[in-house]
Amino acid sequence: MLIAPTLPPAATPRRSRIRRALLGGGLADLGRLPRYAAFAILGATLIWAPITGYLRTAPLTYKSSTSLILPGSGASASLNLNGIGQASSYASSAFASNAVSPTETYKRLLNADRILAAAARSLDISMRDLGRPRVSLVDQTSLIHFEMTGGSPVEAKARGEAILDAFFTELDALRADEVATREDSGLQAIADYRDSVAQTRAAISTLQDSSGLLSVEQYDVLMDRHLALETGLRAQTATLAEKEAATASLSSQLGVSAEAAARTLKLFADGAYLSLLDEAARFAAQLAEAQSQFGPRHPQVVTARQGHDTARRTAQDLARQVTGLDDATLAGLDLAPQGVRADLLAQLVQMEADSRGARQQLEALRAQYAAGQRDLAAKAAAAAQLQDLERDFSVAEAVFASAIARAQSSKSDVYASYPLVQVLENPSLADRPSSPNRKLAYAAGGAATMMMLFGLMMGWIRLALISRLLTKPERSA
Repeated sequence: MLIAPTLPPAATPRRSRIRRALLGGGLADLGRLPRYAAFAILGATLIWAPITGYLRTAPLTYKSSTSLILPGSGASASLNLNGIGQASSYASSAFASNAVSPTETYKRLLNADRILAAAARSLDISMRDLGRPRVSLVDQTSLIHFEMTGGSPVEAKARGEAILDAFFTELDALRADEVATREDSGLQAIADYRDSVAQTRAAISTLQDSSGLLSVEQYDVLMDRHLALETGLRAQTATLAEKEAATASLSSQLGVSAEAAARTLKLFADGAYLSLLDEAARFAAQLAEAQSQFGPRHPQVVTARQGHDTARRTAQDLARQVTGLDDATLAGLDLAPQGVRADLLAQLVQMEADSRGARQQLEALRAQYAAGQRDLAAKAAAAAQLQDLERDFSVAEAVFASAIARAQSSKSDVYASYPLVQVLENPSLADRPSSPNRKLAYAAGGAATMMMLFGLMMGWIRLALISRLLTKPERSA
């Protein structure tokens, strides 16, 4: 069984003395009170004198705050030019890349010396008197806040507006310089493309002048015409064979050649010759009648025979003159082409003429075909080269037109490197000064005073605390 230890009676008076020393030991020594009071008054004076002097002498300062915002969406545009090419422009979102923060860029730009110098010149003050804007960024947003101070609300607002105007002016200058730089860099490429187009065009012109071939389409037309001529040549050959066969057949059936038939028709188309034939026929009839009645030496018979022979000789002489044939050939002519036979002779002559025309046409087609064959053979290589040059020219022209369109469309993409920024809040007009901050000064003075008093109190009771810490409680076994 455990028995709790009890303190001896002598321990109680000693504990009481220690408690009295702790509670009243410091209060009993009032000789230190004047010194502590003097120190407290001196400390309060040292604390509140600067604060009061600052609040009374510090000039009033006003703040004007401005808010900017960067839209987060991009913009794109596409332009199709018929027969020329396509031009596209695309401005990415300002926050599409994690490597570059446009808000940080603009924050640095707001504090750039060029902007501050431009704002100071607009206000006719120095950069030192203008001061620097206090720029802050809002996390997880595209907002930019900056503040400008001034001796009055109007002055602070004017400085904020000057900074804002200089900022946008500098942005426009940077964007214009970027566009000009891009345009200058693209001018050399455009010049190269133009030279390429001109060289290709010159090569095409030289080839056209030397070959006489203006385009590949012309060669295709010549080729189509040559093929059509070849088809016509074959058809004409068949037509000529058909006409010659028909002419030969009719000539064989009539027993006379086409030339003889033509001369026969020519001869019997002469009226004098026909009259002589009629005269010879009349004398032949008289001779026959006389011979039937009289003897061979009868004067009527002799007269009729002489008239008949004279008429025949005269007709033969006229036939020789008209046809240009000799007597032997004339003896073989059909001297009586009458009725249907005359029509057949005329048809034979017509068919012979058609055959000759077909033959001449065939010869002309053959000459044209041979000339076309030589022309196509001479222009085949030129056509292939011209096709390559025209293709190169089309490509060069398309690249040149696209480069121009791209150069022109890039001028509208002014927000590629410097994103669009808008004013969310214009420079504000302060309704009360921002400095000096009286509440903060009073709070700081009060805190300093409380800390001084607490330190004096700790110094007042330090002996009692030291005695308490040095005194060890007595323990009983």
